Amino acid sequence: MFPLFRHAAGALALSLGLALALPSHAALFSDDEARKAIIDLRAKTEAEKTARDAEAKARAGEIAGLRDNLLSLNSQIEGLRAELAAMRGQNEQLAREVGELQRVQKDIRQGVDERIRKLEPQKVTHDGREFMADPEETRLFEEAMGVLRQGNFAEAANLLGAFQRRYPASGYGPSVLFWLGNAQYGKRDYKEAINSFRALVSRAPDHPRAPEALLSVASSQSDLKDLKAARRTLDELIRAYPKSEAAVAAKERLATLR
Repeated sequence: MFPLFRHAAGALALSLGLALALPSHAALFSDDEARKAIIDLRAKTEAEKTARDAEAKARAGEIAGLRDNLLSLNSQIEGLRAELAAMRGQNEQLAREVGELQRVQKDIRQGVDERIRKLEPQKVTHDGREFMADPEETRLFEEAMGVLRQGNFAEAANLLGAFQRRYPASGYGPSVLFWLGNAQYGKRDYKEAINSFRALVSRAPDHPRAPEALLSVASSQSDLKDLKAARRTLDELIRAYPKSEAAVAAKERLATLR
């Protein structure tokens, strides 16, 4: 029981006690006051109950509002998480794409560098001499030499002649003249062989192939039955390159030609 009810009951009991002790007209007056007190108490109690109900309703509304706000906040948080996950996925995709682009750029750069290296002159050592030559220049020379090794003298002469016209100042030049002379000699074109061997001696007298070139000139002259010219060439070889192996061979041939 609420305190107000206990207070009202006490007051009612007190009023009843007084009513019994007073005369009859006083008892009637006291009953009216008691009823009025009860009515007032009920009104006050109802007012308090109404106030409490209103307060409870207001609090329930506040709680509902807080719940709605919390749900909305949770929804926003989930939305942000989804956006963050999407952004993370996009970043990962971008990172993969950037990595792929970098790899492609690296491959392209390496390819370009490789092509440049293939076009740039490179240091070459041939017949004891070091010089710069284009990759294509080296390829064509080696191709001609491959044909010569196969014994196809006519085709080798054509390739070596074409090389000489294309690269007149090539570091391979003296060697080209030497092997061109050999190819011409192989197809029995002795006069052209003599011209090629002589061109080598005139162009590069200090070339390692120069003594052999003079020995080959003498061989071509012998095959042309010009023994006098062959002896002169052998004498020239011995004087010009006395310490060469070709000079030793020239002395042996001179002994047979006398």
